[in-house]
Amino acid sequence: MTQRKSRADRRVELIDAARRAMIQHGAEGVHLNQIAEEAGLTSGAVLYHYPDLRDLLIEAHHAGMERFYEQRVKKISGIADPAQKLITTIRSGLPEGPDDAGVRLLCELGGAAGRNRVYGTLLTTLYDRQVAMYQTILEIGAAQGVFKLAGDSEQIARNLVALEDAYGYRIIARHHSIGPDEAVGLILDFARMSTGHPLKETPAARPKTTRTPRPRNGGPARRATTTPPPKDAS
Repeated sequence: MTQRKSRADRRVELIDAARRAMIQHGAEGVHLNQIAEEAGLTSGAVLYHYPDLRDLLIEAHHAGMERFYEQRVKKISGIADPAQKLITTIRSGLPEGPDDAGVRLLCELGGAAGRNRVYGTLLTTLYDRQVAMYQTILEIGAAQGVFKLAGDSEQIARNLVALEDAYGYRIIARHHSIGPDEAVGLILDFARMSTGHPLKETPAARPKTTRTPRPRNGGPARRATTTPPPKDAS
């Protein structure tokens, strides 16, 4: 016998469905029937849980934004070294690739923010919280003598968030020479100049991903392979 889902579980599913529908149809162009189709429900069932569709859309956007503040703060909470804390924060603020649904949704939201005051407020709040997150890391590092800041901590923090946004968009737009690793390197270059610290990543900070080299001269792409370590000669 199939167990009925709780109201809370159903709302979570509707939020996920709304996010998928907004990515496909746009933050302003999405309709009730499209969300219902993504959720596998009738429009009436969606309205039963969210009588005002705008409430569902706002919750969907907020759920996507949690990744770029709440989850990042949680991720670095156990890191003592300000340098590694900064590196981890930079890497976790970028898309995992051009098909990253969370960042694609933020791009949709950004396009509509100029016409929708609620969306604009959501993005402004996220930006301010991210700036404060970076500023805290910078000031703690400076107080501990780990960083020697080249300027005002808030200005450095604002530029770090702006670089995240700019390079994140290029990754989503499938720029031929900017992927997640390249973007991290570019942002770290600015962070090094701003903190006077080499900011070297530890092996644990790097995600374990397999990269596919880009084709050269129109030839087929070759899968990157890892050479196994030599066996003991004995």
